[in-house]
Order: sequence, then structure tokens, then C-alpha cells
Amino acid sequence: MREVTGLKNSAWAQARLLGAFLTIVIFTASPPFASPLSAADWARDMFEVQQHDFGTIAAHAKAEFAFRFTNKYLHDVRVASVRSSCGCSDVRVTKNSLAAYESSEVVASIRSERLRSNQSSTLTVVFDKPRYAEVQLRVTVFIRGDIVIEPSGFDFGEVNQGTLLERKVKITRYGAPDWRLTDILADTSHLECELSEPLRSSDRVSYWMTTRLAPELPPGDLRVQLLLVTNDARAMKIPVMVEGTVRPSVSVAPRSLFMGALRPGQTVSKQIVVRGSQPFRIEEFRAECDCFQFPEPAAEPKTFHLIPVKFTAGNQPGRVRRTIQVKTDFGGSQAELLVLAAIDELAQ
Repeated sequence: MREVTGLKNSAWAQARLLGAFLTIVIFTASPPFASPLSAADWARDMFEVQQHDFGTIAAHAKAEFAFRFTNKYLHDVRVASVRSSCGCSDVRVTKNSLAAYESSEVVASIRSERLRSNQSSTLTVVFDKPRYAEVQLRVTVFIRGDIVIEPSGFDFGEVNQGTLLERKVKITRYGAPDWRLTDILADTSHLECELSEPLRSSDRVSYWMTTRLAPELPPGDLRVQLLLVTNDARAMKIPVMVEGTVRPSVSVAPRSLFMGALRPGQTVSKQIVVRGSQPFRIEEFRAECDCFQFPEPAAEPKTFHLIPVKFTAGNQPGRVRRTIQVKTDFGGSQAELLVLAAIDELAQ
């Protein structure tokens, strides 16, 4: 072996060369796609769960479950397609393309209007970026034909924050006139629910159920599952969906802002839009660190504010996750923005 920068042909020199070669391999590989095993698993690792049991639901009831997944990598991720293995469920993805650290959902909806008894479905999620992969998700459900919910759930559509609104559904149990609803369970305090007195006949019992939006309901997508507690040992709890979209008085877009993969000390600027239902002023920007810079807020009230946000990466490599609050004079309304970045000494 010839001399390398004055080093003789020795075991030490060979070790230096081998170490340099290994260093190059480590830094030029593309985690998490460096081996056949990881190539098969990288997509599955993004999902929080991969199966869901809906339990027992009523006929015609709407039942949905969102399989949440997050792009944990610096590569962009894209969902090419989603499909269901049977006609008992529909499937959709809320966002197909994800930058680093962004999240999306694969939403499974049970088609209970015509099917009964035990049903199961495999949902296949196909990724084509950064490389091809498939993830299979599984849902199971038991659909009762003798319990019917009309309409399929509480759909509030789009409403302005603070709007007082109510919806009703009818729950009917056939073939058991002594059937009772004893309680309503919810994992939120932003809904008010009540049941009517039962309407009984020789072959059925019906209840009217009313659900109201609370004034303090936060903005965003509303998707809540209520549980009706019954005296039926075969179906002690029956789920009922509540859904809608609550429009905020003031909103910021995008909701999450990815600044990119940055070198320590690198500065980048991106724009956000702060929008209101009527003209307003921005009073203050609040950030969790001094790594952000904002312009002076405009003096005149506007319904649309275009704001440049400047971010300077710190010296510590790793993932950055910060929240910016935008305070306005619109009844004290605030909007929040999630800012994400990755600090890497090898970033371009």
C-alpha cells in the first residue's frame, strides 16, 4: 500500500482508512431506508395504531375512526392511494403529502345502512414517496339490525365559534319494549346532551336525543363519539357520532409551518396569513423562544394580514417544535401556529 499523507503502511494507517470509509457510509446512508428490513417497516412506524374495533353499532349509524400517522423523517412522504378490502367500509386520507413532522389521518367509515352482524375490513395505504411501501390497517364491527339511529348521527356542518345550535336524532329498538337508555357518556364538556321520555309500543321503544353545542366549543374539526348506555347485556354501549367544523373568529394559515432542515445559525423566513371574519388588529406575537422575529403589527384593522416570520436555528442539532400565539383586538381572540424545523450540521 502506498503512503497516505506521510503515514507508513501499518495497521494503524489501515485502521485510519477503514474508519474514514465507515464514516462516509454512515453519513451518506439515508435513514430510515438503509436496509431491506427498515425499507419494509418505515411506513408502518408512522402510524400510532394499526387496528380498531368499533364494537357494536346501530343500523344506519355513522361510525368513523381516524388512523393518525406522522412523517417522522426529513424526507417528504406521499400517499398514492387507499383502498378497502370489502364494501362494509369506506376509506379516505385527509392529507396526501406530508413534509417532515406533519401529520395526517386515514379515516375509516363503516357502511351500516345495509350490512348486519360481524364485519371486518383491511385498509391498504399505498405510499409512493420517498419509496414504495404498503401499510395494512384492520377494522372490525358488529352491526345490530334491531337498533336503528335516524339520521345517522349529529351533523352540525360549518358553524361560527360561539354559535348556539342543536340537533336531534331518533333511537329505536325493535322487539324489546322494555329496552332502556340509562346514560350518555362523552369525553368532552363542550356538548350538552339530553334524552326524551321513551315512546313505547308493543314491539318497539324510541327515544329522541338532543345535542347542543356549548358556547365555549373550541375552533377546529369536531368529531366526537357519544356512547349511549343501555340495559341490554348484548350491547351495553351504542356509539353515536357528532361532527362538524367550528370556524374561529381569527385563524392562521397554515396551521403548522415547516421551516426546513437548517444548519446551526441559519436564518429562514416564511409567510403566514392571519384572517378574521371582520377587520381586526394584531396586538402581539408571542413565541416560546427568541429564535423568531416578527414585523411591527399594522396600525389599521384588516380582515387579512400577511405576516413574514423569520426563524434562526439554534446551535443544538435536533428537532424543533415551537408554538407562536397571535393576539388580536377581536374580542381578545387568539390564533396559534405550530412551527417545526430540523437542525442538522449536514443540512444543505
